[in-house]
Amino acid sequence: MKKLQLYYNHLLQGDFEIKDLNMLLVFQVNCPGCFSYALPFFNKLHQEFAAKEISFLALSTAFEDFDKNTTANTKALVENGTLIGETKKMMSQQGYSNLPYTLDFPIGMDQIDEDLSEIDVAIEKICTINPNYNLWPDFEKKALQERVKMYLKSLDKIALTFTLNQLRGTPSFILFTKEYEILDEWFGHVPYEIIAEKIKQFNKDY
Repeated sequence: MKKLQLYYNHLLQGDFEIKDLNMLLVFQVNCPGCFSYALPFFNKLHQEFAAKEISFLALSTAFEDFDKNTTANTKALVENGTLIGETKKMMSQQGYSNLPYTLDFPIGMDQIDEDLSEIDVAIEKICTINPNYNLWPDFEKKALQERVKMYLKSLDKIALTFTLNQLRGTPSFILFTKEYEILDEWFGHVPYEIIAEKIKQFNKDY
């Protein structure tokens, strides 16, 4: 089973305790869809299930717009509801100058590797996402390693959780166990009932 690679330096809000069942939201502060859909959606999941032996964590990340998707801007969001970039533009069109709802769950910042010091670890983690990687002959392994290395070196920075899990974009939702085994994952707009039913399927309280 694929394992979640979860990296963050510290939490900006709340406390996250790993439990038998855990839900992760990965978002960017310069992501209008994250604010019009994913964060309110995560609030609703948290409100319904937080008392049911499941932990929630939202992780702010950066795979683009590195000048906007920062720890400082995430902290300003958490502390003051401050909006930036395309998110601010979208919300202002709806008549809001600040975030118009509360964020009721723990929030952290994806660990950012700015000097690519973790590139060898990243290469290995990304390669082993392929379940058959360890069965490949050495020349095929090395070829994949070189392709991944070229890809990583093309990036300005590496957001470790986003990159090592090869997420497709934001928002991304991941349901995982205390052993960090991924039970299911979703990208983009997902009907509430789909994730809610999956939580109930794996939650011992149901």
